Amino acid sequence: MTSTAILAYIPSPPQGVWHVGPLALRAYALFIIIGIVVSVVWGDRRWVARGGTKGTVLDVAVWAVPFGLLGGRLYHVATDWKTYFGPGGNPIEALYVWNGGLGIWGAVFLGGVGAWIACRRRGIPLPAFGDAVGPPILLAQAIGRIGNYFNQELYGRATTQPWGLEIYERVDANGRLDPLNGVSTGFVEKVVHPTFLYELLWSVAVVVLLVLVDRKYTIGHGRLFALYVAGYCAGRFWVELMRDDFATTIAGIRINTFTSAIIFVLAVAYFVIATKGREEPATLRSNDDEDREVSEVTSSDATGSRPTPVDDTTDAGTADVQPAGTSDKKAEEEGSTRG
Repeated sequence: MTSTAILAYIPSPPQGVWHVGPLALRAYALFIIIGIVVSVVWGDRRWVARGGTKGTVLDVAVWAVPFGLLGGRLYHVATDWKTYFGPGGNPIEALYVWNGGLGIWGAVFLGGVGAWIACRRRGIPLPAFGDAVGPPILLAQAIGRIGNYFNQELYGRATTQPWGLEIYERVDANGRLDPLNGVSTGFVEKVVHPTFLYELLWSVAVVVLLVLVDRKYTIGHGRLFALYVAGYCAGRFWVELMRDDFATTIAGIRINTFTSAIIFVLAVAYFVIATKGREEPATLRSNDDEDREVSEVTSSDATGSRPTPVDDTTDAGTADVQPAGTSDKKAEEEGSTRG
């Protein structure tokens, strides 16, 4: 089959990696970085709007992002260990995160651990922080799925639907097959369901829903974050059912299907039992923000810039407008007394 057979099909990018000298520019990494930047910028605006301190999201991200990347990779390797440690596998490739392979549940779990550490250091409640950054995180996930498109991965079973995705044969400079780093030959190996695109569109729809819910209802204490988790898991569940690429299974069912269902139930349970309402804005202010205010007040006192008491000002004004002759009369009275 060639790419001109059915023009309605969605073409894959001819390559996902561009080499500039010794430097490899990878679309997968680029879109992950873009997603992180978008989530930090938007998340910070949401946090400030809820009463938090500006810049907090970036400070927390310094902890959460490395933890999240580590957790995502660990989950991927653990659930696909045969690829790296099975027959014909290369264990060192388990460290090649740039080749793709980040499990979102591992990323959210360990990323949450990193966020918890950072929130404790700043004295802010983690559940409230999660409510602010939940929608931005899901938007970042959607952006990251574009990287899967360039890598020709996370696709589903073969299809004849007009929105089917063409998967090209890719080869390296020596003509050897290299699906990840190679360049397309134009030959279409198969046409499949673009499940990465289904997940992307589902995630964007859930982001819009979360924003609308957050505006209409007074929701806090981690309940909006729980809705994000439940919404994503619901979509991921049916997306996993459409995939037939290699994956670890339990009783013939993909392990990610089990994970989606279990975490969905836990997220819904948390949403139901968690505290209703929203935190007071004053409780979201960081410790360093309060310390800065105290420092400013102390600095003001040290420079003598405190306002002059009202009584002192009044006395000085009264002395300036004493009637003429008052001082002479007082001097005569004092002289009479001494005499």
